[in-house]
Amino acid sequence: VYKRQVIGCGGLAVGVLLLLAGGLYLLQRAYNGDVKRVAGALPGGAGRPSSTGRGENWLLIGSDRRADIPSMGARSDTIMLVHLSGRGDRVSVIAIPRDAWVPVPGHGDAKINAAFSFGGPSLLIRSVERLTHVRVDHYAALDFGGFVKMTDALGGVDVTITKKTHDPMHDRTWQAGHQHLEGVEALDFVRQRWNLPGGDLDRIKRQQAFLHALADKALDTRNPIKIDRFIRAATRSVTVDDSVSSGTLRGLARRLLKTSLLEYLTAPVAKMDERDGQSVVLLDEDGTRELFTDVREDRVGDYVSRNGAANSVDAVR
Repeated sequence: VYKRQVIGCGGLAVGVLLLLAGGLYLLQRAYNGDVKRVAGALPGGAGRPSSTGRGENWLLIGSDRRADIPSMGARSDTIMLVHLSGRGDRVSVIAIPRDAWVPVPGHGDAKINAAFSFGGPSLLIRSVERLTHVRVDHYAALDFGGFVKMTDALGGVDVTITKKTHDPMHDRTWQAGHQHLEGVEALDFVRQRWNLPGGDLDRIKRQQAFLHALADKALDTRNPIKIDRFIRAATRSVTVDDSVSSGTLRGLARRLLKTSLLEYLTAPVAKMDERDGQSVVLLDEDGTRELFTDVREDRVGDYVSRNGAANSVDAVR
């Protein structure tokens, strides 16, 4: 069984949260019009998990294509369930591997990222809710093309790679050591999965490391022009469900300002396998049930206490 991954961020968490809260505060006042909203993202009808009233849950996805318009072959590349505790003391970002083999309502078993292609945000949310039994309160998506603009707005970011690796898909070789990423380089860094020993699981770590570096750089930036460009690039790359108002963002900012801990987890994985000629990820059913039961009951801290083993985002494969 693959080891459960938990990244505990101390001082960085406070910085990231201040960045998010400050950005959202500015967003709801000045940049609200830049954020795209998609109608019907949240599923209607019966069959959804009931709300426990314990915390709030956002489904965040990243994609190479516009995240509000499903099209043939369009799939969500990054899927994260974000739980904001009811007590306001922690934010838990839980990655669900995009190749996780799960039931997709109306389509049998499939990779979870295929749900977006089959039925857009609504079906992806239904699939996540069926897997986790956690009700999704809001949806947000980031166009990966926005990574290029956000990174360029800050003059690039720095990451550390532990071993030399070649990405045959993008014909890029990464040398071991500190790397300064700009624009397309950043996009290639977060998209690589080929020649990484853990495949998509290592890609998740790279994405977490990149977000760590991006937030760090944004927090260190004192140039108001760069800050404005960064926030505009971020907001223009974001799509949210149509129930997200400026008031929703204001409330989220208040929550984040009160939060003392930001942590990253990955849904427990049993093994890599093959289904219908596809390479897939089989989740650890018992571990996944344990994790999301604690999410539903707003007890993620208990899960971390039982299973936690911290990973650092300071250096990745």
